[in-house]
Amino acid sequence: MKPEISTYVEPHAQFNGPIRRAGINCNLWYMIAMSSEIQQRPVRREIWKQPVVLFRTRQGEMRALEDRCAHRLVRLSRGRVKDDNIECAYHGWQFNGAGRCVHIPHLGSRTTLPNCAVRSFPVVEKHGFVWIFPGNPALSDTTVPMEMNEWDDLNEISSFVTLRTRAHFSYLIENLMDMYHGSLHAQYQVWTAESLKEVVEGEKQVSATYQATTYYEVKDLGSILQLFIPSLRKLHSVPLTVTYEYPNWKSALGEDFKIYCLICPVNERSTNAYLIHYTSLAKFKGLNNAPVAIRRLLKRVLSNVAKKLLANLVRQDVIMIEDEQAAFDQEPLRQPFEVNRAIRRVQELVRRQATDRPLN
Repeated sequence: MKPEISTYVEPHAQFNGPIRRAGINCNLWYMIAMSSEIQQRPVRREIWKQPVVLFRTRQGEMRALEDRCAHRLVRLSRGRVKDDNIECAYHGWQFNGAGRCVHIPHLGSRTTLPNCAVRSFPVVEKHGFVWIFPGNPALSDTTVPMEMNEWDDLNEISSFVTLRTRAHFSYLIENLMDMYHGSLHAQYQVWTAESLKEVVEGEKQVSATYQATTYYEVKDLGSILQLFIPSLRKLHSVPLTVTYEYPNWKSALGEDFKIYCLICPVNERSTNAYLIHYTSLAKFKGLNNAPVAIRRLLKRVLSNVAKKLLANLVRQDVIMIEDEQAAFDQEPLRQPFEVNRAIRRVQELVRRQATDRPLN
């Protein structure tokens, strides 16, 4: 939905400070929630220091407003949805989906309402997620949310976990782009990176290809058991490509294994994300001829089969990421030694896209 009202102010010039304090390029679409998480009851979220309230109308349409009542600046998310408007819990002021104040109970129906409003944001639902455009609404049609067509593909089996870390988003991106920390995940990871073969850089993208060793290869339904039974595993070499497609991340290990990370930078010391893993069943020709209802059932039954493995990977990574943030907070001028050229390119990309000011 494109808002009628916006208090958007153009950001300052490119960020020149420490990368761990870099802001975001607000003129892009960001994942802010799963679609299933938002119903008629208001839900509070935050995108780079900007509080947002999400809710649905009676017709199921998504709305996104600044989470501050124009009256006393309290959280609108503490209120309720009434007649497709959001009603502040404090004095009952109501705001429509475009952010306009449409009702103030104690003024009565005959009084002209004050010309006040809260900021509204363009918002769409795609691939099972809610995407928000926190920048200039006039630019929301110039870009699209990250493509993730596997979400609706009946051949793709998904598992996903929530990632929350008390750290700047750049630490998460660097963790995802640096494939040389396989020893951290020795119990859970299905591959190890041997060498970095290529780094390709674009205006808003850095892609790195590693040569990796893995035991995972989909040949039949029993292949999934390799995730749980070590004796069934056989090592082989495959390319592993990881891509920072600002502001999100994706990877591919051979033909059978894909992971996406949809990232919501909350503030300088907080980042939320969803990690989504896909295993393809496209090689099973018999499944392609099965009735759609059967394929949907299979996709649903197998969904989240790798959730526990993902959760363990996330848990281990978050510990390291938060250690990095703590070290920066203690000694912000101390420079770590970086030898992975992919990480240096990622840092340059974060700096190019960053701005000097918060969204609000």
